[in-house]
Amino acid sequence: MSFPRPPRRFPALDLLRFTNSGTEANLMALAAATAHTGRSTILVFQGGYHGGVLSFGQGNAPLNVPHRFVIGAYNDIDGTKAVIAEHATDLAAVLVEPMLGSGGTIPGEPAFLQMLRDETTRAGALLIFDEVMTSRLAPGGLQRELGITPDLCTLGKYLGGGMSFGAFGGRGEVMAGFDPAGEGPRWAHAGTFNNNTLTMAAGLAGLEQVLTDSALTDLNARGDRLRGRLQAVFAEAGVPVTVTGRGSLFTFHPVPGPVRSPADLTAADPAARELLFFHLLERGYWMARRAMVALSLAISDGHGAGLVTAVREFADTYGPALRAGTR
Repeated sequence: MSFPRPPRRFPALDLLRFTNSGTEANLMALAAATAHTGRSTILVFQGGYHGGVLSFGQGNAPLNVPHRFVIGAYNDIDGTKAVIAEHATDLAAVLVEPMLGSGGTIPGEPAFLQMLRDETTRAGALLIFDEVMTSRLAPGGLQRELGITPDLCTLGKYLGGGMSFGAFGGRGEVMAGFDPAGEGPRWAHAGTFNNNTLTMAAGLAGLEQVLTDSALTDLNARGDRLRGRLQAVFAEAGVPVTVTGRGSLFTFHPVPGPVRSPADLTAADPAARELLFFHLLERGYWMARRAMVALSLAISDGHGAGLVTAVREFADTYGPALRAGTR
């Protein structure tokens, strides 16, 4: 069922509904956007990942759901404004991660995200923030941190207390379409496990007893400090590796930087990324093979110091070859 919820954490959530995953949440948000606006075009961004059937790392993937997608360049203000203007009459929504997650933890620049807010309003389209990952970067997600409120937002993963979880919600007038007591055509949202008791209990306990505002703030502060120390190691050694991210999420990129969009990663050497992965694994540090790191609440500054030491060893050992462009 839909129900009013005070926006204590996420400003966008006048009403919300639960799903089983972030993928489902994004699918339902897009369905709501097309139903509410009566339009069919969706603007997404190169490098965006919104679930297994909403993946745009290499363009429009073959298994993506068949919306009418147009793909923009992340953090490109002028180019994106032109795309929105071109498709304005049929644009249902802009779906964007305030920081690309799987696409390289590349932060959305505030001016770019504010432009999306302004231009979607002007075009009569909905702005959807995919905060499945980025909601962990501040107690109210990046929407509250940046002061930019989308029309809809999606959540998932850790908010279910380790159980299968997703949620989507936003402006009351949009989400009211799911209210069976309302007037006019209603939208069905069936799902046996959408708000199952186990997930709801685990998620509530996690939010109230574990992932408090102070715990989340401290975690992301540790992440910012650690990312800065890691970037300093590469800078001091003159090794062409850039560490992008925000708070508790960051990624190593074997390019000199700066990195503002996935286009800046075209020259990245995948073998150098693999070399770093196995170097850290040998020393007891595991990260995603794409060189992405997600800190958990249990990770302390002491753990971070050990990672910095291991990365310094990597820079000292392989720096000459990386600077020369060899392996």
